[in-house]
Amino acid sequence: MDEQPVRSVDTDTLRIAYVERGPAGGWPVILSHGFPYDVHAYDEVAVILAEAGAKVIMPYTRGFGPTRFMSEFTMRSGQQAARGRDIIELADALELKRPILGGFDWGGNASCVAAALWPDRIGGLVSYASYDIIDMSEQRSAVAPALERVFWYQHLFQTERGRGCLTENRLDLCRLLWEEWSPCWTFDDATFAQSARSFDNPDFVDVVIHCYRSVFGFEAGDPALQPFEDRLAEKPEILVPVVTIDGASDPLKPGGTASHARKFVGPHEHRIVDAGHNLPQEAPEAFANAVVRVHDWLG
Repeated sequence: MDEQPVRSVDTDTLRIAYVERGPAGGWPVILSHGFPYDVHAYDEVAVILAEAGAKVIMPYTRGFGPTRFMSEFTMRSGQQAARGRDIIELADALELKRPILGGFDWGGNASCVAAALWPDRIGGLVSYASYDIIDMSEQRSAVAPALERVFWYQHLFQTERGRGCLTENRLDLCRLLWEEWSPCWTFDDATFAQSARSFDNPDFVDVVIHCYRSVFGFEAGDPALQPFEDRLAEKPEILVPVVTIDGASDPLKPGGTASHARKFVGPHEHRIVDAGHNLPQEAPEAFANAVVRVHDWLG
């Protein structure tokens, strides 16, 4: 697959690097990746959507790839309100009118946040793991031991030993997560290495560690973003058209997320796909078809 040039655009907070596919005048789509992945998770999805007439924007999230903070004094926050606002600021900077958002992992969380807080700015949503807005209060309660074991990396990141592990052994740690979260997906060294370059960002460790420590309540978030976090704590419904997806073999989401349907009050479909956590890269046609479905609803 041909490598697309990396472009960038400035917002108040970030110089956001992104890859674009499709016609300049196409219907806009923003596809957001998670941890520990990058824009290459959407390579095949973007080709399918571009052929369907979409203008596809794939940003490197804060702390990944060539994306950089505009100021050395800005808090290296990884919290959900920051990442959701980044999507809105990216859409504004690129003058995208009501884009469809798609995401998984951190990207699904950020896309849900953007759709919930700024529904008038968003056309529709494709969300892996359904209503993926983090309830901070629930994160402080224990879950089943089998699931706590799957969450080992989150517990590790609460310690300075975990920070050191991510700093010194990020490639081994991240590859292990790829393998554990997508147990039926066979990927080669080149596929992992293509995305792993994004983990060399100088803010990668700080953003990742802050994300997981703030979720557990062990580090404060950005005070300027607290009003957004307060709104998210109210678990706002999502008004825009949504297709939600579960991966049938994702150990992070045992049992799936079909029960989240009540949080979507507009047109909504839920789909289960034979894939693990990195669904866009494992089953690109299924993810692309979900985006096209939302586009069809929008007319």
